[in-house]
Parts: sequence; C-alpha cells; structure tokens
Amino acid sequence: MTKPITDLSGVRRPVDTANGLPNAHYVDRAVFEEEKHALLFSQWAGLAVAADVPEPGDAVPLEFLGTPLLLIRDKDGEVRVFHNICRHRGMMLVSEPRRIEGAIRCPYHSWCYSTKGNLVSTPHVGGPGQNTHPAIMRDELGLHRVRSHVWRDVVWINLSGDAPAFEEAMSHIIERWSEFDLPLYHGGAGSKFQLEVATNWKLAVDNYCESYHLPWIHPGLNSYSRLEDHYHIEEPGAYSGQGTMVYRQLTDENGDRFPDFEEVGEKWNEQAEYIAVYPNVLLGVHRDHAFTIILEPKGQERTIEHVHLYYAEPGTPEGLRARNTRQWKTVFEEDIFVVEGMQKGRHVAQFDGGRFSPVMDSPTHCFHAWVAGKVDAHRAQARAAE
Repeated sequence: MTKPITDLSGVRRPVDTANGLPNAHYVDRAVFEEEKHALLFSQWAGLAVAADVPEPGDAVPLEFLGTPLLLIRDKDGEVRVFHNICRHRGMMLVSEPRRIEGAIRCPYHSWCYSTKGNLVSTPHVGGPGQNTHPAIMRDELGLHRVRSHVWRDVVWINLSGDAPAFEEAMSHIIERWSEFDLPLYHGGAGSKFQLEVATNWKLAVDNYCESYHLPWIHPGLNSYSRLEDHYHIEEPGAYSGQGTMVYRQLTDENGDRFPDFEEVGEKWNEQAEYIAVYPNVLLGVHRDHAFTIILEPKGQERTIEHVHLYYAEPGTPEGLRARNTRQWKTVFEEDIFVVEGMQKGRHVAQFDGGRFSPVMDSPTHCFHAWVAGKVDAHRAQARAAE
C-alpha cells in the first residue's frame, strides 16, 4: 500500500499564516514509519543517559523504535551502544539489565563478545572441539556499533550513521550553554521517573517549547514565574524553547539550597532555560540543577517520558533532592491531560492542524517547520531513488 502523502506547504509558511502539522502526522501508522526515518533515525536522537550504566561492565538492553540496542559501559569506562544481537544467527544477547563480568555471551550458541564489541570466542564453530574456522573471521564479526555521543549525560545516537558529527550538528546549543560545560551529577534512584502518556511524541515537544499555557496549566509555577517573565528561544533547524528571568531556588525547611554550578555567570542568578533539542530531547538548566527528558516514541499515540535530574555536586541532601523531584513531577504531570487532549483532537477529520499565535507560539511553529522540512527532504530523496 502506498504511504499517504501529506501536504506540508502550509506548515512551512511564516508563523502568522502557517497551519500546524496535518492529523496524519499524529495518528497514521504509515506516516509514523516515515517520520521514524526522516526525523529520528537520521538525526542525533536521545536514547538514554550515561547514568543508566554507572560502572564498567554495566549493560542495559533497550529498544529504539523497534530496533534492539545494548547500552554498555566497557571495561575502560567508555559508554557504547551496539545492536543487541549476535552476528551468528541474530539472537538477542542481553535480555535484562546486568553487570557483564567476563564477556557478553550469546545464549544460543555461546559466541562471546568483549564489552568493546569484539568477537572473542566461537565454541565448536569448526566442529566438536574446534573453536575456529577459516570462514569465520572474528575480527570482521564484532558487534555492530551504533554511532553514539554523550553530552550532558544524554546518550545520543544516529542510527542511520550519516548525520553530521555531533559537535557540528549540535554546535548551536553547545555554544548557547557553554557556561554549563561543567561536570553534572545524577541525583540517583530518587531523581528519575517515567511518565507514560497517550500522545504522539511531537505533541510533548510542542507543549514544552512554549510558555503560553503557564497561567492555566501550571498555576503554582506561574504564581512566581509569570507568563510575562518568559522569553522565546529559537534556532531554526536545531532547537526551540523558552526561558524565565525569575528562577527561584528551592529550599528545605532549614533554608538550605543546592550548591550552584561554579562560574556560570551572573545572568544565571535568576535565569533558567528550557529547550527542546530536536528531535526528542527536552533539557532544562538552572544555576543549581538541571534536568533531561528523553521522549521515547512507542507508537503514533503513545510516548514514554524518561525524566532525570542532575546537580552540580554529588551527595546533595537527599531530602532536598526528593522535594525537587516531587516538584518537577507535579509540573510535568500537569501537562499530561493537555498533550493527551491534543492527541484526541487529531482524530477530528476536519481539524486542519490549527493556527499559531504569531507572538506566543513561534517556538512551537519553529519545531513544526523543522519537522515539515525534514519530511519533505526525506520524500524528495525517496523519489530520487526510484
């Protein structure tokens, strides 16, 4: 069956005349498959965080849009991502998180790989008791490594293997937050949580990009960080989001605060920024903590949000960390009914993608225009290959 082709010309118009993405980009399985390649496989997308594999030998099996992957910290401490299948018969290698003490052993025929992905053992491959064979060249049959890069503890992957180098592709956001090029420490088990949301992943990006909804959806936050205290952030083709000029540090019952990131500059005393780095990573920075949200698309109408909080120093007070986690969890949970409500709205056939406030919605339009541009380019490439 031919994939439905949507008209994206209206999405790429200036914000004051543009429409949002058509319904099919939220509810149609074929368009979801198309976007998988155009938006997620071909870019540097967020997979997990390095804190998921804190010690050498730690391994976590993951799935990214149907592709089984293995996140591992090798014996020298480097974080790597491999296809989680044996080069022999394609058997899954690691089925649950664990520590690799020796080698990664395939449970089917016991082919073994080092934590760096090298094939190191092929028992009986040449017959009983013969562990080698001229046709099985171990140096050519290591695990397929997925291109990856760790920045701000996010493990970014490029499954297609042909995106520009990470430092080039992400140069704008790296430069914008250069003051925060400092060590950051995951808050531990109590500083991470997941939210499963019945929505397309792009609607979570939409909502995160803008502050327009604050007075109605986040009244507690808006009570001290008002709509008028926010500003837009836009880098077409790369990221968009919002910032506040009145960030208020969290305190505990004793008035204690988290220690600041050192030498980030006076502008961050009361300033904080929240940026959606395309395609699927939502980042927040403050003078004393940061957070990451990795959006995991599980289908055209289901997304898992993986939330992690970070601090300037290890061992910050547990009670204060717990309070911070509760506070952010409340804020992010307040958004759920909005993104789920918009998802239901995409089943109204007459909905035309909606309009954007030229003043308040430009960061969201920036994202829609990026999606439309990438999908159009993907379609053009597919047509040229026919």
